[in-house]
Order: sequence, then structure tokens, then C-alpha cells
Amino acid sequence: MNPFEFVIAVLILVFAFSIVRHKLGIPTRSMRQMRGEPEDSAETLRLREEVAELKERLKVLERITVDKENSLAREIEELRHR
Repeated sequence: MNPFEFVIAVLILVFAFSIVRHKLGIPTRSMRQMRGEPEDSAETLRLREEVAELKERLKVLERITVDKENSLAREIEELRHR
């Protein structure tokens, strides 16, 4: 097998595998995925915003809970001193 035939054989194999991959529905990887960087879709961005909003709400709820605990403890102490 001379080098030219070898190159042709490799090209045929690559072409055949790409057809099989397409028929099986296996998506090709983008350069971003190969580098390990995630692709930010619209849904990913929406979910990031939602997580940020939920974190803010959690902070508010924690603050309310701590305030209630402190005020409840204060009221109990006031009742003890009466």
C-alpha cells in the first residue's frame, strides 16, 4: 500500500464514521466543549438569574428568622423579669 492509498483509506474511514455518527444522532463537540468550557444557553442564563434571586430571598428569610428569634428571646426575658 503506497502512501496515497493510505491517505485515501483514512479519508474514507473518517467519512464513514461521520455518516454513522450522524445517523445515530450523536452530536459533534464544539471547540468550546473540547476546551472544557460550558456553553451558556438561554435556559442556563435564565436559571442562573433564578438562582441569584432565590439566594437573595433566602438571605431575607434568614434575616427575618434571626430577627424573630432575637425578638422572641427578648420578650421571654422581659416576661421573666416581671
